[in-house]
Amino acid sequence: MSVAHADDADDYSRPTGETYHAEKALPSGDFYTGQWRDSLPHGHGKYLWTDGCMYVGEWHRGKTMGKGRFSWPSGATYEGDFKNGYMDGKGTYIDSSGDLYRGSWVMNLRHGQGAKSYVNGDCYDGEWRRGLQDGHGRYQWKNENHYIGQWKNGTMNGNGTMIWSNGNRYDGSWEDSAPKGNGTFRWSDGSFYVGVWSKDPEEQNGTYYPTTSTGNFEWQPQQVFCVDLSECVVCTCQRIPVLPSQKMPVWYGSSEQSSSGNRTKSSGSSERPRRRSVDGRVSNGEMELRNNGSGYLQVDDTESNRSSPLRPLRIQPAKKQGQTISKGHKNYDLMLNLQLGIRHSVGRPAPATSLDLKASAFDPKEKLWTKFPSEGSKYTPPHQSVEFKWKDYCPVVFRTLRKLFNVDAADYMLSICGNDALRELSSPGKSGSFFYLTNDDGYMIKTMKKAETKVSVRVKLKPVYQETFICVYLKQVLIRMLPAYYNHVRACENTLVTKFFGLHCVKLTGTAQKKVRFVIMGNLFCTGHSIHRRFDLKGSSHGRLTTKPESEIDPNTTLKDLDLNFIFRLQKNWFQEFCRQVDKDCEFLEQERIMDYSLLVGLHFREASKDSATPTSGARTPTGNPDSGNPRLSRADMDRFLLDASKLASIKLGINMPARVERTMRRSDCENQLVGEPTGEFYDVILYFGVIDILQDYDISKKLEHAYKSMQYDPTSISAVDPKQYSRRFKDFIFKIFAEDT
Repeated sequence: MSVAHADDADDYSRPTGETYHAEKALPSGDFYTGQWRDSLPHGHGKYLWTDGCMYVGEWHRGKTMGKGRFSWPSGATYEGDFKNGYMDGKGTYIDSSGDLYRGSWVMNLRHGQGAKSYVNGDCYDGEWRRGLQDGHGRYQWKNENHYIGQWKNGTMNGNGTMIWSNGNRYDGSWEDSAPKGNGTFRWSDGSFYVGVWSKDPEEQNGTYYPTTSTGNFEWQPQQVFCVDLSECVVCTCQRIPVLPSQKMPVWYGSSEQSSSGNRTKSSGSSERPRRRSVDGRVSNGEMELRNNGSGYLQVDDTESNRSSPLRPLRIQPAKKQGQTISKGHKNYDLMLNLQLGIRHSVGRPAPATSLDLKASAFDPKEKLWTKFPSEGSKYTPPHQSVEFKWKDYCPVVFRTLRKLFNVDAADYMLSICGNDALRELSSPGKSGSFFYLTNDDGYMIKTMKKAETKVSVRVKLKPVYQETFICVYLKQVLIRMLPAYYNHVRACENTLVTKFFGLHCVKLTGTAQKKVRFVIMGNLFCTGHSIHRRFDLKGSSHGRLTTKPESEIDPNTTLKDLDLNFIFRLQKNWFQEFCRQVDKDCEFLEQERIMDYSLLVGLHFREASKDSATPTSGARTPTGNPDSGNPRLSRADMDRFLLDASKLASIKLGINMPARVERTMRRSDCENQLVGEPTGEFYDVILYFGVIDILQDYDISKKLEHAYKSMQYDPTSISAVDPKQYSRRFKDFIFKIFAEDT
């Protein structure tokens, strides 16, 4: 990134706000000619870099904004829309080899609808996502073979049709640009082969149907992989050598600062430099991230804090949750039982299954019992724990779910049953359930003893009435909704609802006959980034305020609706996808009569790390000295983040999402105001979020809870409401606190 330091002496002899033509020779050797206003390019202008790059087009307050053309010394060109220095909008890119892309862009990446013509004669027309073919599209090779169907991460993936120039065709499922799953191969003479396809011959299974008795019975399905598809290789996109946003200068004398963090006043100007947020909003106070000496990271707004009741944003270093279950712990034997059972269940040989499961697989009676004597047996190893029985509920369904969620069986066993012990969270949930985390934070295990499987609700209607205890079993709810859950997560790749990987039971033998049921779920916050803030959000206000004093709130504290002081701003395409997915997930939960769920949101503040590309275990920040540099993520850092292939592949809806949050402030005269007023303070963050607690149906206990609380509080403020009303209120709230980043 170059720093432009032109001679602006003429600017101060002109009225403020006047636009005029200027030519600026810069100390770096760069040159700008075009319209100029208030010490910045503004209007139409041309910027020439010493390395041969050139931009000609529209500028807005020192940034490329609007229509423009960027050219590279290699001969590559981009012509189209720019936004804040990025290729963003509609545009055409021709690389140095002659490949041409015409379509939508988002932050330098092909994203949306677009067409790509390759110099070798191939072409693709369809949907793109984060720089790769993703969605529905058509690819045609120069030999006129063509594929029409679904794509994922640049490969043919999903349902699609391949048609060869000789008239043969394949219709069916694809994975990694090859047939995988159910499909039909047809010849031009009308004969066809129907079956299950795989590169592994042992998994291949099907039937050949010739048109006549003289059909080609010698043909083998593997010929499709080694012959028919041998020339159907998808071309890759050439990488853009230097991104326009990396070349954009930061102008001295403007509200922006150089990459070194220095702030310099323009010649002859007595005005204090102002800080501009990423979207161009300006605040009069200088904001610095400072280490206040107590391990916190604090935002210090030296001017605006004097007149604003906003408190500094405080971030403590994150610590691992829970207590390690070591020998002598009351649940040590239970942990050993769980690990032995999981190792047996997952490691047990099982035939390959299709994603199309039979109804019998979801039958509540579909379960397997295994006895684990201490001395071992033909099927189980000896162990040092007490003798117990192990039960798997719907094993085929959960094994297929793990496959659907791309969970490797060996990694799954290693995470839960490896040498590392589980960690028990400090306190049980409201239901009496106990939670455990695997040592790598990959999975959360929710356990319930026989008496604790019950979700107890105490309802006091009048003093003369006795307390009423109404109980439901989590297991029964999950088993009941399992078919609908399976169909939903299979249809919605980006679903935000909790991922379930197994449902099991441990039964101790002997006189105790104690049963412990548990469900294994994905941990939303399994990440190399520290989670600095976490919120559990329902859209209700009654009881939705953290009771802890501020001094005791740390990164492991789960804050609630009335604690929320941010609006989450997502990039346009992500925001649209987020809205669609929340609608689908809420519709599913409403149909299953589920309520009381919440959106769990975790924030990692990128300002808390010296280098956003390298996650840290704690909050690190430079000192507050203005000359030492601002830890705010630079545009070059953002480019590196977006172009890092490993990080790009890890970004999904609700997982590892770069975004911005804007601080809000509640009015003092409105105690239960759910969404505060925007303040214009922005922070770069990485977001994690998902819908949790989806196993509470609207049973008699919740109906009584609703009736009782409605007599004391505003019925719209309480959590226990009808699923339809809950879904509507939840979405209304979520769509207020999440917004498009404009």
